[in-house]
Amino acid sequence: MQTEIRNLLDCHVVGSDGQSIGKVGQVYLNDHTGEPEWVTVRTGFFGMKQTFVPLANARRSGEEIRVPFDREMIKGAPNIDVDGRLSLQEEADLYRYYGMQPSAVPQQRTGEPRTRGPITGERIERQTGRLAGETRGDVTEDRDIDITRSEERLRIGTESRETGRVHLHKYVETETVRETVPLSHEEVVIEREAINDGEAVGAQEIHEEDREMILHEQRPVVGKETKPVERIHIHKQDVRHEETVEGEVRKERFEIDEEGVTRGEAERFGRRGKDKPPER
Repeated sequence: MQTEIRNLLDCHVVGSDGQSIGKVGQVYLNDHTGEPEWVTVRTGFFGMKQTFVPLANARRSGEEIRVPFDREMIKGAPNIDVDGRLSLQEEADLYRYYGMQPSAVPQQRTGEPRTRGPITGERIERQTGRLAGETRGDVTEDRDIDITRSEERLRIGTESRETGRVHLHKYVETETVRETVPLSHEEVVIEREAINDGEAVGAQEIHEEDREMILHEQRPVVGKETKPVERIHIHKQDVRHEETVEGEVRKERFEIDEEGVTRGEAERFGRRGKDKPPER
């Protein structure tokens, strides 16, 4: 039976119109016969949606399962959670949708709680009422049972994003500068000195004579020169700081049922907590 189930998980479902519907996602077993009764088909974009399809009147050929329903009808089937168990009401709704009488649902289960769960390629769950490798009655004959426990870990990283820009612009402004400059100029000073009688000054003749003296003065002269006075350098530096981030992670836990007594992990690994495995 386990081999048959795994073969079904490798198949593609083809509709009555010859169109490929999608790959089998999960297999649901009949609780009392243990036979495959429903499969889910991955449809929609990227195969994210799974739709229930009955295996009644289906024909398998190699890796294809041909069902008597076309693609559009299968895509429009009732939307039911594929991770839980099918309730009797859900199964009846599916049968009605596919044109099969609700009476086709096994009567011996009327009034019972849900008796069916999914089987995937990764695990065969106890929800199905039958675990692959077990005998009927859910009692394993193996000496060991291995179950992997998984948990999520936060993966913390960093990303670089733009926070701002620095723009350096040099412009020219004009201002008036006033300074006091000392200046000088020449002026004429006339001094007269009387010549006393008896002073020897030599013979003098009456005649005309011209003499000329040049006078000078200082005037302010304004000139300009360009002189570098300051250099500006801009660079980036990394400033380190810390920030606390948080997120929710899920962890799988074991619960072991021994003779009707359910033991959790804390009790299982040492009642006084001495042997409790460390949290990771």
